[in-house]
Amino acid sequence: MMAQKEIGIAATSGGKAKPHAVVVVYPLQGHVIPVTHLALRLAVRGFAVTVVNTEAVHHQTARALGVDPAGHDFFDGARASVPEMDVRYELVSDGLPVGFDRSLHHDEFMGSLLHALSGHVEELLGRVVVDPAATCLVADTFFVWPATLARKFGIAYVSFWTEPALIFNLYYHVHLLTNNGHFGCNEPRKDTIMYIPGVPAIEPHELMSYLQETDTTSVVHRIIFKAFDEARRADYVLCNTVEELEPSTIAALRAEKPFYAVGPIFPAGFARSAVATSMWAESDCSQWLDAQPPGSVLYISFGSYAHVTRQELHEIAGGVLASGARFLWVMRPDIVSSDDPDPLPEGFAEASAGRGLVVPWCCQVEVLSHAALGGFLTHCGWNSVLESVWSGVPMLCFPLLTDQFTNRRLVVREWRVGVPIGDRGAVFADEVRARIEGVMSGKEGEELREAVEKVRTTLKAAAAQGGSSQRSFDEFVDELTRRCGGC
Repeated sequence: MMAQKEIGIAATSGGKAKPHAVVVVYPLQGHVIPVTHLALRLAVRGFAVTVVNTEAVHHQTARALGVDPAGHDFFDGARASVPEMDVRYELVSDGLPVGFDRSLHHDEFMGSLLHALSGHVEELLGRVVVDPAATCLVADTFFVWPATLARKFGIAYVSFWTEPALIFNLYYHVHLLTNNGHFGCNEPRKDTIMYIPGVPAIEPHELMSYLQETDTTSVVHRIIFKAFDEARRADYVLCNTVEELEPSTIAALRAEKPFYAVGPIFPAGFARSAVATSMWAESDCSQWLDAQPPGSVLYISFGSYAHVTRQELHEIAGGVLASGARFLWVMRPDIVSSDDPDPLPEGFAEASAGRGLVVPWCCQVEVLSHAALGGFLTHCGWNSVLESVWSGVPMLCFPLLTDQFTNRRLVVREWRVGVPIGDRGAVFADEVRARIEGVMSGKEGEELREAVEKVRTTLKAAAAQGGSSQRSFDEFVDELTRRCGGC
């Protein structure tokens, strides 16, 4: 356990207690990034913030950065640039040894999050919650204990949702899917779903992968069900989305509870973060990108969590080669499995020499905002979708797991800023080639770029001073400050 400062409630210049936000980081890369920048936003707005990370994520991030994990505080740089920022940093165990391979042993890792983590967080809250009236717990919606622990300590629970409001809404109303036979039975209905509040119509194949499965006894299903039991008891929900992009869904959720659309949550200036959040060492791709013509490079990344099969990877690689496109491909070391570190087809490197670069990981916001980028072949993780739109880069959508199928619906069907590739477990080189050619050099690509520019404008307007997300965040801060006695 580490504590960089004596824990207590700092006073404002007026002598009143600052509101204190205990922000607990969900231990997956795609969740680490937005919650870290949410914590910084709260600190800038005058909250005393205690960021709680797991020892495993802390160690992996420190190793990626090339620093000694012992005693390292990732927020030192942020404090140096904004001295009045009051951020403390704490570590807890997730119940497994730091060196345990959480990627290779996914279900054991999820089981530990389900059963073991809460005890360690409860112990920490016992130390850091000095004044319950001035304290709130900000925790990822996918945790299975926040409302229970918040009630135990007499503090407010702010549920932080890192995905689109549409997905929160579908999980929140999973009982309707069950009651109507679209989920939770051996032969779910295949007809259009038209009864979810705020969602006029959605197809079963557009649901999250876990709601398309007939076996609902997995550890992840147990986490989802318990997490949303807790979310129903949240005092507030913060969502990393934009109201103009999901108006009817957000209106329906606001009828249920205080729901704030405060996205997109990015590092300041949409640049490399002042606080390290990457769990893998980032390759510097800038020199290679600088040497490529504008709009000529296809960026390929399947994110930080989901896996692809060797067969899928080989089909995609064949399509990339056949397209003739320049490409930058992020090949995470465990993308197929930790046991299979070199999964590309034999001869791929030679065949793509001179027009392609393969790296294990990179700073994605830097890559997407580079002028050389012309398209993004993505798994459709929500961070990737928001970053791609913000950068004006159209997407080729190859969802793999969880929210990615529903995110693809938003990207392809609703916003029309991307095209689909493949279907669950079925992707073929010919289709990949044709899609790449269409996006990178065809009329389809021009239309997509025009569409993404419109959505980009909406996103930027929401995040700007006076925009909907900024106003929503202001309202949330004012409400929480009043509740926590800081005004």
